[in-house]
Amino acid sequence: MIIDAHAHLVAPDGLYAYRTQLLADGGYHAGKPKISDAALAACADGNVAIMDSVGTDLQLISPRPYHQANSMQPSRLVEPWTRANNDTIARTVALHPDRFAGVGALPLVPDQPVSAGFGELDRLVQLGFVGALINPDLHEGRGATPPLGDRYWYPLYERLVEQDLPIHVHSAGCFSERETYSEHFVTEESIAILSMLRSPVFEEFPTLRVMISHGGGSVPYQIGRWQAEVLHPGLGGRPDSERFETALRRFWFDTVLHYPPALELLFKTVGPDRVLFGTEKPGSGSAPNPDTGRDFDDLKPVIEGFDFLTEADRRAVFEDNVRLVFPGLKAIGGRS
Repeated sequence: MIIDAHAHLVAPDGLYAYRTQLLADGGYHAGKPKISDAALAACADGNVAIMDSVGTDLQLISPRPYHQANSMQPSRLVEPWTRANNDTIARTVALHPDRFAGVGALPLVPDQPVSAGFGELDRLVQLGFVGALINPDLHEGRGATPPLGDRYWYPLYERLVEQDLPIHVHSAGCFSERETYSEHFVTEESIAILSMLRSPVFEEFPTLRVMISHGGGSVPYQIGRWQAEVLHPGLGGRPDSERFETALRRFWFDTVLHYPPALELLFKTVGPDRVLFGTEKPGSGSAPNPDTGRDFDDLKPVIEGFDFLTEADRRAVFEDNVRLVFPGLKAIGGRS
């Protein structure tokens, strides 16, 4: 079975029209998005057709990250908008329960406690969602959000461990003049890894499961720098310190890397037992690669073509690792 651990909701325009309505009236009349069953079915069926075209059996779908809008003003808009996205995911899953599973967002806003998201987190469990999508920069480039290693986040980690839900770390929008949201993704994924490894997060929450998007940002590519700093006596390191590449394996990583040599580096750096198949398809990678004739995000043939991976490695990447990280998938079996 081929399980895509990183994909996003394909929704009718009615969902995004609802956000416009929220912004227009300031959230005083939140209501619900006007999405007909027929319109939603058309989007879901279209996505299933895309999955079939590349051999994907099951997708874990979450809100489009750059639409998460954790920094939306006034902040009271964030909760109805988040609920609307999660509800649309739940409806999509109900249309194709053997093809989709939900990973939901939380209505977290800048400078408010993470406990503000607990009500929606509990609702995700009731809806049968298998994971939570976490934006590590709630200010979306307009302020300083505590990094994921900060104790600000610990009440959320405790609650997630209690619910046995994994985290999918994925940055959202970016309103900085210095970078686009796509560039911001890489920055925030890298900061997430480094800040969590500098902290006692995994000591205090040893069963917390964290999947980092897009192959871990820049960290696998820059690993030599972090390896050296951990051991450098002039920078506070010690020769007997845990090797950085060992600590890195506390995370899980998806395969949303559109350059095969970069994907090969990820496998050889963290090991195939820490990598989950993911494509984010349809998304920014759904453009034809002139070198292959396939879309950049058609990654199954790339992984199948790596001769250094065994059949057991591929099976782990395509299915077993995903089921380990997202145990809520246990009720969903393979297709005949």
